[in-house]
Amino acid sequence: MKTIPVHAAAATPAAETFAFEAGGFADHNTPLILNCWYVAALGAEVSRDIISRRLLGTDVAMYRTLAGEPVAVRNRCPHRSFPLAKGKLDGDTLICGYHGMQFDPSGRCLNMPSLPITPSNASVRSFPVVECGPLIWIWMGESDMADEALIPDTHWLADPEWKSVSGSYYMKSDYISMHENLLDQTHFPFLHPGAIGTPEYARSKLDVRQEGEVIIIDRQLKNSPPPGVYGVPTGLTGKPVHRYSEARFASPALHVAFAKIVDPTPPEGAQSDYRFNITHIFTPESRGSIHYWWFNSRDFKLDDKEADEYLHTASAKAYLEDVDALEWILEVVKNDAQPQFDLNFAPDKPGLLMRRVIHERAAAEAGYTF
Repeated sequence: MKTIPVHAAAATPAAETFAFEAGGFADHNTPLILNCWYVAALGAEVSRDIISRRLLGTDVAMYRTLAGEPVAVRNRCPHRSFPLAKGKLDGDTLICGYHGMQFDPSGRCLNMPSLPITPSNASVRSFPVVECGPLIWIWMGESDMADEALIPDTHWLADPEWKSVSGSYYMKSDYISMHENLLDQTHFPFLHPGAIGTPEYARSKLDVRQEGEVIIIDRQLKNSPPPGVYGVPTGLTGKPVHRYSEARFASPALHVAFAKIVDPTPPEGAQSDYRFNITHIFTPESRGSIHYWWFNSRDFKLDDKEADEYLHTASAKAYLEDVDALEWILEVVKNDAQPQFDLNFAPDKPGLLMRRVIHERAAAEAGYTF
């Protein structure tokens, strides 16, 4: 184990003293990864009214230009740290509410009313942002590394051939545990009985593979009734079907799951394949709190309001159960005075691979190579 120096551009207070270990695994103490695209907000949340949100430990102010482009800047005036979200917009100029300093969308200071000459060193940091479908992605790390090609694919969220229901939670947990929870499919029938998992699914064969930094789980279960979240909207409750699923740790910001339900004996004229895409998006506020958005998307019954209502209710209930469980776990881990080394079993492999990936990425940002 070795404490390592940190590059100034990527440094965080946690990373300055964190001890990385070769072959180690990330946990709730691991410094947050900055060089990654995260979701800052839903597009519908950002308007001409300035809002603020803490992302990866930094307060960010967000608004739209007159042309509708999203802007994200540090929510802290470089003069006396007044929160810029408490200021106002004049056209595309953001005006601090304390001394009237004016900034353009790039963060450049345009005017300081109390000075005859605008100070050249008075800029505020502007973050790269990209709007894709309903999401506004932000890059909180080194700006010259913000390659838009690295934004994870979530095209179905804006595809008219898919219908989504969605929701969000603010949770007091860490994003490592959130990823591990979503990669741990054996908890489904116990934490979410009837809605998502079945005992047969938990016992089905698990195939795990790693492609670069992406961790992928494949499962299939044949001739078994689907859980409620699939059975009710498809109308296949109680009927033996074939269930195929793929779940992915796609990035530190994203987990996606793709499910296909196949009716092997559909009634004449009825469809046989039904697809669901489940999208989990989370951006750490800190190492112990998360902004969490979820989407449940389907490619059938796009205008069925009852299917919308059921999927929203069932999904929200299940994901709130995850939120509660992870908040309880972190509370125990942080406050129990007696340390514990948690046991790991074969089905925990996907989560351990994810934890290794995040540990190595965090170490690399801090300037350490194993």
